[in-house]
Amino acid sequence: MDVIEALHQRRAVKHYDPNHKMPAETKERLLEAVLLAPSAYNIQNYRLVEVSDPALRKQVRAAAWDQAQITDASLLYVICGDLSSWKKNPARYWAHAPQPVQDFLVPAIKQYYEGKPQVQRDEAMRSAGLIGMSLMLAAKDLGYDSCPMDGFDFDAVGKLIGLPPEHVVCFIVVIGKATQPSWPRGNRLDRKETVIVNHF
Repeated sequence: MDVIEALHQRRAVKHYDPNHKMPAETKERLLEAVLLAPSAYNIQNYRLVEVSDPALRKQVRAAAWDQAQITDASLLYVICGDLSSWKKNPARYWAHAPQPVQDFLVPAIKQYYEGKPQVQRDEAMRSAGLIGMSLMLAAKDLGYDSCPMDGFDFDAVGKLIGLPPEHVVCFIVVIGKATQPSWPRGNRLDRKETVIVNHF
């Protein structure tokens, strides 16, 4: 499946086969592709918490207003952002780059993030969005459906997964085999409203 086709076919599916288990090799292919998602300065500040323990899944479901896809989907990822990834040995993000690239980019990371909590959070959210969409498109290519979710108690889910300090829960993506089609696609706004040329 090409990317354009995956974009057309991807939908937010709510009903999954609870008995289907994604083969390990398929999950490996999924993650291998998804972890190529871009991030500013390559700091890879996204964190994917795979919730596989059935008891923990039930607790997350309770914090997500009892939505069945939380327990029924094959995979559940709580996508989080590490707000402090910029200062965790930043040289490692460019260790294999030519020295002039390292000399330019590594100091720039500190200059961009240090003392700027809003920038740290904004960049974490952007990275989460990029990897979340990558997850959904790669899943579609591999024959799976998915659903991005923000309908849950963020604080409760953070506690359930042991969210460390300087991290934030961004959203959830579930992936599995659909048992029912998604709802009809919602109306798309007129392109003149969503695609602006030069300025509003």
